[in-house]
Amino acid sequence: MQTIQALLAAKQAGKFGDFAILKSDLFGAKVAPQIAAKLQPLEGYHPPIDLEKLSQYPLGTFGREYAEYMQANHLQAIAVSPEFEDVAKRNVFALRYAVTHDIFHVLLGFDTTYAGEIGVLAFAAQQNYSNSLKISLQIAKWLYPLLAPQQKPMILANLKKGQDLGKSIDCLLSYRFEEYWQEPIDKLRKKLGL
Repeated sequence: MQTIQALLAAKQAGKFGDFAILKSDLFGAKVAPQIAAKLQPLEGYHPPIDLEKLSQYPLGTFGREYAEYMQANHLQAIAVSPEFEDVAKRNVFALRYAVTHDIFHVLLGFDTTYAGEIGVLAFAAQQNYSNSLKISLQIAKWLYPLLAPQQKPMILANLKKGQDLGKSIDCLLSYRFEEYWQEPIDKLRKKLGL
């Protein structure tokens, strides 16, 4: 009951990092064992993301592109409150997936429509991060065309694109993107095999 109260309080306060890790903790989102091993070095790693600072980086840098995407879509960077540090350390997958979700949108070139969301979800499911993402993808494949029938062709195209990208590269969830804000985004995409 305390977790549910904390979850609702985090959502109402707009603390999306807290909300994401508490939701995963509550619903028991489990990471695939091979991915858990790759995420172990990231335990406790969640440097603050200053969108204002990133928006001052030169045009074409990864940080600037990310900040512009976040600002254009009225999104906030994920942050974890000190009182939830123990949950963040216990559930590295939940935190890392929450932090990288919008980063994946930027790097993979998917917008925030249903079609864009299914592209990111298909990518993550194909990367085999968690069975819960695979189940979510199956639901989204059925639900998103109903919610946005005009996007159906793009939903199908992004589903395939996300799956193809997920197959073609190694686990991106364990990459320390926050250390590459100043790098040109095209160079970073090339380095990652995108």
